[in-house]
Amino acid sequence: MRNPKYHIYLTPDERRTVINSLIDLRNDLISRGKYTDVIDELLIKLTKAKVKKIKVKEV
Repeated sequence: MRNPKYHIYLTPDERRTVINSLIDLRNDLISRGKYTDVIDELLIKLTKAKVKKIKVKEV
């Protein structure tokens, strides 16, 4: 059985915050001498992700 895929929709400010948080986490792991492979993969996926414009209706 395949793993389900999840989609997350972020505003530009939220996207910037997530990227900065991942970079801070990566730097912390490097300073402790731990592996950063998973964080690196997430950063690559996040920076290469297509930007999709959607309309949001407020109720």
